[in-house]
Amino acid sequence: MAKNVRSAKTPAQDAFGFWDRPPLMDIAADLLIAFAVVVLAWASVIAVRRLPIFPLREVVVQGELAQVTRAQVEQAARAAMIGNFFTIDLDVVQSSFEKLPWVRHADVRRRWPDAVELSLEEHVAVARWRQAEANAAQESRLVNTFGEVFSAASALPLPAFAGPEGSANEILGRYREFEAALLPLGRRPEVMQLSRREAWQVKLDDGLVIELGRDEAKHPLTERLARFATYFGPALEKTRLAAVSVADMRYPNGFALRVARKS
Repeated sequence: MAKNVRSAKTPAQDAFGFWDRPPLMDIAADLLIAFAVVVLAWASVIAVRRLPIFPLREVVVQGELAQVTRAQVEQAARAAMIGNFFTIDLDVVQSSFEKLPWVRHADVRRRWPDAVELSLEEHVAVARWRQAEANAAQESRLVNTFGEVFSAASALPLPAFAGPEGSANEILGRYREFEAALLPLGRRPEVMQLSRREAWQVKLDDGLVIELGRDEAKHPLTERLARFATYFGPALEKTRLAAVSVADMRYPNGFALRVARKS
């Protein structure tokens, strides 16, 4: 009686068994095709970006600029305007312009057929900013009308804000309150300082320092400043206390005056 003899596979046959497995071959072919498509698409994008078709020829700036110069706009445009009308990355262009010192926000759009339209919102500086532990590098920081701190140089005669990092918007709000309260006296805040313990100090444009202390529910800052505006202004005029250097308004029902020592 004849018996079926199963032939044993040699090591060489095991090594090339992949070619005898159609499912694995199909998967490998699909992967190779997908890879080829990705490479071809990438190469096509690179080629299109380099083709001299639909080139960008100009940047159209909308509106007037007070602080940003033409040279700064041209420099930012040269660094960011890569590609043609269709391939240029507007997010990259926007980011490039928003890095300019006086630019708060940039809006970038395509303008057919060969231009980019640019609209810049500039910072409007209202004060100089000095952090509690200020150093030379921070002296060029400014505060805008939104209470945001930004880095730029300015020769404008601006008041100074000093306080912990992140407190610029709070100080700006107080500055506007104090400015309105002092307006009838013909004075204005020149330095607004908030300590880490949240105590307020105001230096006026005539050099007088007002110590206001911390804001409290029972004795708010507005009440202390109103007391100063009511009593200190007339008292100074009547008694001619020109040598007064500090008005301490931290007392609940009064104030104290400090006279500057004569050198």
